[in-house]
Amino acid sequence: MALQIYNVLGREKQPFEPLNEGHVNMYVCGPTVYDHAHLGHAKTYVSFDVVVRYLRYSGYDVLYVQNLTDVGHLTDTEFGEDKILRKARQMQAMPMQIVEMYTRSYFEDMDALGVLRPDISPRASAHIPEQIEMIQELIAKGCAYEVDGNVYFDVTSYPDYGKLSNRTLDDQEAGWREAVRAEKRHPADFALWKKAEPEHILRWNSPWGWGFPGWHIECSAMSRKYLGPTFDIHGGGIDNIYPHNENEIAQSECANDAEFARYWMLVGSLMVPDAEGIPTKMSKSLGNFVTVKDALAKYRPEIIRTFILSAHYRNPVTYNEEALTAAAGGWERLYGAVRQTRQRMNHAPESDEGNQFLDRLAQAKADFTAAMDDDFNGPKALAALQELTREVNTLLNSGTTVGLSVLDAINQTYTELGGTVLGIIPESDVAAGSNGRREAGLIELLVNMRAEARARKDYAESDRIRDELARLGIVLEDGPGGTTWRTE
Repeated sequence: MALQIYNVLGREKQPFEPLNEGHVNMYVCGPTVYDHAHLGHAKTYVSFDVVVRYLRYSGYDVLYVQNLTDVGHLTDTEFGEDKILRKARQMQAMPMQIVEMYTRSYFEDMDALGVLRPDISPRASAHIPEQIEMIQELIAKGCAYEVDGNVYFDVTSYPDYGKLSNRTLDDQEAGWREAVRAEKRHPADFALWKKAEPEHILRWNSPWGWGFPGWHIECSAMSRKYLGPTFDIHGGGIDNIYPHNENEIAQSECANDAEFARYWMLVGSLMVPDAEGIPTKMSKSLGNFVTVKDALAKYRPEIIRTFILSAHYRNPVTYNEEALTAAAGGWERLYGAVRQTRQRMNHAPESDEGNQFLDRLAQAKADFTAAMDDDFNGPKALAALQELTREVNTLLNSGTTVGLSVLDAINQTYTELGGTVLGIIPESDVAAGSNGRREAGLIELLVNMRAEARARKDYAESDRIRDELARLGIVLEDGPGGTTWRTE
């Protein structure tokens, strides 16, 4: 089956056909860098990390752009304070100090979670000329207008406004504040450029006076600069479908006279139970968030990724200790089979004994690929690996000899599917490089010395080696196929 993507623009699965064969241009709305990332951010960016990984695994050349919002994201879409400025005021710091601090923090967290860096991470504040240029184009086309230093997009100039969120202008008319109507032609018109008072530190000169860009125009200008007026995939969180994504489409298609993004992929929210046990979206504004740093202090990054992948990316998932414990158990089963396979490879015979299992590996790959081709179905992909794991454990614990070539094929399957694509299988239980290989070799030596002690019934020596390794954080597990080890 060819890759199918659920396109939010149209609300249906569609065959994926990139604009240019073999090449994918992809834009994902990045974070506003005014605080540490939380697990809600992790759900979004791990989900798109897996999308990028699978597209590349499938042979596509992917250009992945993910912006950093460092100006213009207000606490309220119309009248609030810039989130960067508010944080700077609270911490008595310069706005760009806040930006630098939390940009570093964001990438530290994503690196720790195994999220691949985007190819380009443009900052909104570094693309003010591009945003001014696009606003000027919209004014020239009659799609925007200036009032006292503010520039607004005229939503009535774009007949398809609301096509992503399925909202009509009539639906949105109710509830808009009367204070907005005096300045705007239509209450749904949104700011492209905001007038800034002299004390406003994040401001730039423009044809309309000193000011700063609206949040929405930033993504339109940056995506056009790096991906062109039309590109393949636009990603983000479902909570930004309106107004942010809707406004991106309107201003981009009016400015460019071209289709904006062809496939819209939006990630479901991460939920946490409230005081009454009702799932509520994890949010900084609600104060119900868990930072990535706090989560990583308790769980391996692979376990957090497994938890995120246990629900389809489009669906919400609820965070609680039970869910993370279940994810940890599932991941331990997977990695336990990988660990045992890799350790068997150190002393397996140079043969292809057990090669009938290669057909099972081919079927596992086919099941995994079918799951991922079905709109990147993480739960089904994990299920394919768990089923393979059950059969790998049966093979390794059956007492039959398994040759090195078969063990290597098993390891490669896990490394490709669970490692390269899902990012949940590390290369080694120890650090990579020569020091890591040396450490693994020394552990294997001690494991073999313990086995020899047990064979001569020197249980005191066997227990001493086990206990010393445990003190160093190395856990030994005895099974029918021999002894395997893992780090705590």
